[in-house]
Amino acid sequence: MSERWATFDCYGTLVDWNGGIRAELENLFGVEHAERLLATYHELEPEIQAASPGATYREVLTVTLELVAEESGLTLPEGEASALARSLPTWPVFPDVAPALAETRSRGWRLAILSNTDRDLIDASMDAIGVPFDVAIVAGEIGSYKPSPRHWEVFREQTGADPSRHVHVAQSLYHDVSPASELGIRSVWINRLGGPADPRPTKTLPGLTGLADALDELVAEAD
Repeated sequence: MSERWATFDCYGTLVDWNGGIRAELENLFGVEHAERLLATYHELEPEIQAASPGATYREVLTVTLELVAEESGLTLPEGEASALARSLPTWPVFPDVAPALAETRSRGWRLAILSNTDRDLIDASMDAIGVPFDVAIVAGEIGSYKPSPRHWEVFREQTGADPSRHVHVAQSLYHDVSPASELGIRSVWINRLGGPADPRPTKTLPGLTGLADALDELVAEAD
């Protein structure tokens, strides 16, 4: 019987990506600007990743922060262009993550991360999560950013995972759920932001609580 694999996006799904970036924007520009700047950041980052798929995520964070300031007419404090990259290892893990991942592992699932980041940054975040992963594939090493399919292709190459026993778990419809659906991979959408119902994910949860049960429903242990 082939193994069951659950792959995860990290930032936004396991680690509070919005909270981490918003806190740094508040530090740099003031609380009154943070929400507007975060929305601008969301618009710019995917454009930069698509235009420069070979860039490290540190470079993406730096360029995006500079452009956010420029487009908003604000002054980025001197020497702070790398502030987001420096802060990333401190971004908080959602409290439901470690219990859900530990339960999932206890049921025999193997865990992997497919992330738009760099090796040292994902290592820091995995340490903070505190539950071991079998594989971590990062954009900084494969020269590709999701929603491009390369993360899933590399995962399959490295693990030989059976597509029928693989489920992808993520918060972002754009970066993760949509491309997984196009690749024929079942998915669990972690709808942390309370978005409207969407037909693309196979299952939807508001957080990671109950994840192991949802995964077991999609791929039974003795399929």
